Amino acid sequence: MRVSKYLIGIWVAIAVYAVFSFLGGPKGLSAYNYLLSEREHQRENIQNLGTLNEELEKTQNSLLFDYETLQVKARQMGYGQENERFIRIVGLNNQKSNPSASGYIYTAQNPEFIPDLNIKIAALIAGSLVFVFLFMMEIIEKRSR
Repeated sequence: MRVSKYLIGIWVAIAVYAVFSFLGGPKGLSAYNYLLSEREHQRENIQNLGTLNEELEKTQNSLLFDYETLQVKARQMGYGQENERFIRIVGLNNQKSNPSASGYIYTAQNPEFIPDLNIKIAALIAGSLVFVFLFMMEIIEKRSR
């Protein structure tokens, strides 16, 4: 019976390691939930890029097939027809249209987790504490007899 009592320390170490690994380890629940939220951010970014792509395709089609839209865009860029003349007034805020944004790069961050070495150390300490506690209890029992 004495040997089986000391096996409790080993089982405690295994249990502590399993619980900490399951909850906060590199492949645990916290890392998994973080990766799920990152996946949602990626999906939102892909959806935004799809919307932006549709807008750019509409702009491209209107510039390719609509002559009036092409003229307006050319005039915004400072071009004109052969018989037109431009007067540029210096000092006024000439607003040039900025080229449309092409989206942004979303980089996923690595999830935060408890390193495996720390989990092993915590499990070893917990198992050792239980082992020492049981050993001390046995010594106290022997002295009391």
